[in-house]
Amino acid sequence: MSTRRRLTATLAATALGALAATTLATGPAAASPPEWANAPVDLRVATYNLSLNRNAPGQLVDDLTTGTNAQAKTVAEIIQRANPDIVLLNEFDYVEGGVAVDLFRDNYLEVSQNGADPAEYPYAFVAPSNTGVPSGFDLNNNGVIGGGDDAFGFGLFEGQYGMAVLSKYPIATDDVRTFQHFLWKDMPGALLPDDPATPEPADWYSAEELEVFRLSSKSHWDVPVEVGGHTVHVLASHPTPPTFDGAEDRNGTRNHDEIRFWADYVTPGMASRYISDDAGETGGLKPGESFVILGDQNADPLDGDSTADAILQFLDHPRITDPLPTSEGAVEASVLQGGANLAHEGDPAYDTADFNDNPAPGNLRADYVLPSRDLRVTDAGVFWPVLGDPLSALTGVFPFPSSDHRLVWVDLRVHG
Repeated sequence: MSTRRRLTATLAATALGALAATTLATGPAAASPPEWANAPVDLRVATYNLSLNRNAPGQLVDDLTTGTNAQAKTVAEIIQRANPDIVLLNEFDYVEGGVAVDLFRDNYLEVSQNGADPAEYPYAFVAPSNTGVPSGFDLNNNGVIGGGDDAFGFGLFEGQYGMAVLSKYPIATDDVRTFQHFLWKDMPGALLPDDPATPEPADWYSAEELEVFRLSSKSHWDVPVEVGGHTVHVLASHPTPPTFDGAEDRNGTRNHDEIRFWADYVTPGMASRYISDDAGETGGLKPGESFVILGDQNADPLDGDSTADAILQFLDHPRITDPLPTSEGAVEASVLQGGANLAHEGDPAYDTADFNDNPAPGNLRADYVLPSRDLRVTDAGVFWPVLGDPLSALTGVFPFPSSDHRLVWVDLRVHG
């Protein structure tokens, strides 16, 4: 365990959805910024769906307690090799009090894996997820209430498939905004799914269900990080896969609107006025505020099952830069695996996820690091080594030693 003092912030849900930040460990007292605080800072930001979810509550804590779990060691080494300054972890089960993320840092990231330099993240943020939270309604309309498909976000238990943000720079905990409880119906022009068996529009969910149905399948977080003398808003999410539904496309439409949420949030003015966070504060980012959108968005611009324009809401946005991270390993995998990949329209160099190739969807671009245009991009990539690289053992082939997703990183120049 590192001897450095660390700050882990967690948010506990209350009946009113208000924010309650709990500091588990305090860092050094803040001092007046030195003269160099406004100097440009080189920052590497990453997103990684590391598939560190488990099938039952408590299993992740058990696996991270020993320091010997093979998958945890492998994903930790990937993070160590990439060495981002800020990283969003998707599919990392939420455990109250930040227990799991502390164990992952103590027993894996801060311990050299296979000769890689340890990675220290003094700051972390975790909060509850909608996954596995019972809705009390039959959301999949199968005649039975209960199970993962009737939760606010698919999950076998509360917090499965959660998220965590790790940072080498201080997190402005008091300014974090979460949107776990924002209702889908409160988004103007929401793509509410339609029951094709009835003549009424947008009626898959009843009026009673829409009164409680949350937009986020996990959550949306605005986590401000202090980088030198500048604040960068880390906008973290993990929209639902646009699959595992029927002709009503309830997951595809939700995926679209989960992505749209951040597109509206970073658009000043009318587009973001409808947004309300879990503490009741309204609106989105102000003009000129810096941000990076992070996460497994489960949407490819050309291939896969997402709605046609889902991810284009980001890629065509005037405030967002697409650094177009690539890897040689993704190109190699597309050729070797064939199947659905052969019919794809997109360039396989941009793929970030190694999905089933027969049947579809094949490998896709699903994971994104998208900075605001005021942040200068200096480099970008996807951690997907070719088979001839010794590090390819970390990504492997199915069954994967780490995850079916790849870590995506972008290097930025941040001006104070």
